[in-house]
Amino acid sequence: MDRRTSSSSSSPANTRRSIEGLNDDIMCTVFSFLDLIHLIRCTAVCKSWSGVIDKSKLLQILYRKQRGIFDVSTSSEGTWKGKIQDLAISQHRSTLHSGLVDIYQWKGHSEGIDKCKMKTGLVLTGGSGKVMRLWSVERYKCLAEYYLPQTGSLIDFNFDESKVVGLVGNQICLWRRNERRSIFSSQSGQFPKSSCMCYVDPEAVIGCEDGRARVFDMYGRKWSRIIKMHNGPVTCLSLSDDQLLIGGSSFGHIALSDLSSDQQVALLKTNDFAGLTTLCYSSRSHIVFSGSRSGRASSWDLRMMKQLWEARVSPNLISSVQHMRDDISVLAVGGIDGVLRFVDPQTGDFLSNCIIYESSRKLNRSETCHSTVTRKKGLRVSEDARFDLIPRLSRPSISCLAVGMQKVVTTHVDGHIRVWKFRK
Repeated sequence: MDRRTSSSSSSPANTRRSIEGLNDDIMCTVFSFLDLIHLIRCTAVCKSWSGVIDKSKLLQILYRKQRGIFDVSTSSEGTWKGKIQDLAISQHRSTLHSGLVDIYQWKGHSEGIDKCKMKTGLVLTGGSGKVMRLWSVERYKCLAEYYLPQTGSLIDFNFDESKVVGLVGNQICLWRRNERRSIFSSQSGQFPKSSCMCYVDPEAVIGCEDGRARVFDMYGRKWSRIIKMHNGPVTCLSLSDDQLLIGGSSFGHIALSDLSSDQQVALLKTNDFAGLTTLCYSSRSHIVFSGSRSGRASSWDLRMMKQLWEARVSPNLISSVQHMRDDISVLAVGGIDGVLRFVDPQTGDFLSNCIIYESSRKLNRSETCHSTVTRKKGLRVSEDARFDLIPRLSRPSISCLAVGMQKVVTTHVDGHIRVWKFRK
């Protein structure tokens, strides 16, 4: 029989070979081979997978096995989900602190990468080139490209389920997630030179060199108001869930302003007069973390307007301080010296330091950007090590980072993207 004829057969055996064709019992068997973290990830893929896992009580069974619990009495769904979430966070912290490290890297851009943002397993990257790219963290594959206007360079960006918002030169640009070209650009020249942006639908807030923040209404497509924050340039921005705008300055101060009333709420002064380079806000704990040009990091409780700690965590500029969304069990810090550091967010104490071990092997080739993916090993290094004596190939400068469950994504000025995966 001709192979082409056989492959084109319309018989039932050949029409449902995808995973959707498997019944619940088979899916349950497949899921039973997974560990707790991967099983939790599967519940977020789609409703059908989540339904199979919930119905089979695989998470509860796996939890009992790991905890040595043999009482099979039932508990409320909320109780189980809370216990499983706590166990997942505990494993996340443990692996980042002391687990084995695999690093998957590829050349994501021909030019340098300055920024990255990660949500639901997707990472958006961009820098000195004229394109932003959306990547799958698990498959190391480029899923979409977004081209910038010819005028102006990319300064900052963010994205959600349906759109990408970018600060390009002195204008705001908007892309639909399925569109390559910008569908909207604000009029240029309407605000001074800017250095940062934060975005929570439907508003984008721009931090400018004149110490003010400009608010752009994405639906009305107009600048709605101006907020006075600092006497010097606004260098980094974040936005809390209760509409509190948080802005770092070139003088090391953090200003808090009410976005709804445009009134300044407080001005927090650190002991470090070097400019702040990055902010990270935890909506769960109402704590904001900052990093500075001098390598110092600090933590503030915004409910009490009180500094919790301030510490020198790097000998050079800190480019990014991040934690996993809705969790502050581990704080990741990256900067010019190229060492990926993990800090205790409660105290500022060091937990671990990671660099790249320069042995590698090629894995595959990205279909979109024709880039070879290479796997390397990560090394744990003690805090008293002479990092200046470690070759730069093992610690390339980190321009930005993002934290996910048992993983950290770092971007670099040479155009590389690295996914650090941590395991037991």
